[in-house]
Amino acid sequence: MPVPDHRRPTAFREVLANGEFRAIFAASALSSLGDSMARAAVTALVYQHTKSVLLTGATFAISFLPWLGLGPLLAALAERYPYRRTMVVCDLARMVTIALVAVPDVPLGALLALLFMTALFDPPFRAARSALTPRILEGERYVLGLSLFETTSQLTLILGYFTGGAMAAYSPRMALLLDAATFGISACLVGLGIRYREPALRPDRRSNLLRETAEGFRVVFGAHVLRSIAIVVFASLLFAIVPEGLAAAWAGHLSPDRQAQGWMQGLIMCSMPVGFILGSLLVNRLVGLSTRQRLIRPFGVLAPLALVGALVDPSVYGVALISAVSGFATAALLPAANGLFVQALPNQVRARAFGVMQSGVQLCQAGAVLGIGALANRFHLPLVVGLWGAAGTVLMLLISLAWPRPEALADAIDRARRDNEEGESTATPSEPGRIKG
Repeated sequence: MPVPDHRRPTAFREVLANGEFRAIFAASALSSLGDSMARAAVTALVYQHTKSVLLTGATFAISFLPWLGLGPLLAALAERYPYRRTMVVCDLARMVTIALVAVPDVPLGALLALLFMTALFDPPFRAARSALTPRILEGERYVLGLSLFETTSQLTLILGYFTGGAMAAYSPRMALLLDAATFGISACLVGLGIRYREPALRPDRRSNLLRETAEGFRVVFGAHVLRSIAIVVFASLLFAIVPEGLAAAWAGHLSPDRQAQGWMQGLIMCSMPVGFILGSLLVNRLVGLSTRQRLIRPFGVLAPLALVGALVDPSVYGVALISAVSGFATAALLPAANGLFVQALPNQVRARAFGVMQSGVQLCQAGAVLGIGALANRFHLPLVVGLWGAAGTVLMLLISLAWPRPEALADAIDRARRDNEEGESTATPSEPGRIKG
């Protein structure tokens, strides 16, 4: 197998013992908490002023826009500069733009423009963080670090939504100012806690951003191993997001009472993150790494299979259960798949490749919610979700048949290791577009 089992799984305390990881982990947790608070607050702010559901939805969706177009291009910038500097600049810029959103009586057009500008700094920040983390943690510690990132992200999502929603009833701008403060604190943590590293893409090896971005796509989709991992990740995320994204409509289907719809929507929206947290903590902590890698395909099938239960038109607790199971399966497979991905990836293209992956993740999630929402406007919602899960189960079974053999995974990881060693001693690594798996 690509990575052998250890006699005991790595403990979370071993990962958190790394000072640089603690800094980047705390910074990311703070930013994620502020973001979710601001998302709840700013949608409430827009609705209070416009009473328009369409504009409120557009405000929520605007954070996806950079990933759907400019994301990979912006992520490529992260390799031209030291990762620490990229993350600090992005945090400080977002601190300023979010603080401007909190200014009283900002026109709606300016508010949307500021939100879009804020979202533009997310791709380079995430790409730099994703490329930096495997330089800080290695092997199973890296995979467990990813699990901590994902688990904390879901926890901050739940806490931020509740806190931001509660604050929005009194002062949405206060939640926005708190979000701006989290970006400022994050910049300080990264700047003081992360040591300087040279840019991954040296000036003598740069061409232009478009070509460098295209190399990221060639790396991910031009190699069998990386392409297989990317497809599994993208496909699994087509399903777990659906109950959360359609929670309001599903609550409306379950009850005509508006008060009941409120708590039902909250329960459905929180069930996927809760399942995700349980999957991340239980599977990624108690199961050895090579076993987790073998379980990628079964969990990939379970993620859509759980949604098939919607065909029986379950109660709100049944909906929460299938959403939690789907989230559990997704959390169980993502860190192991990501760990394989980064091991098979040359250092000098990591930020660009992660930019491609993040764009694909955002596109799949947005497309799944929009597509199922459009179908549910015309057909019975539980039927649409259940059939979506059944089709996804067939899809994941077919994808599983094309999963690389252990020998192919090991060869790809060994080739990337040799490329990385050569890249440290020479100026000419292997051609990214020629990586094979």
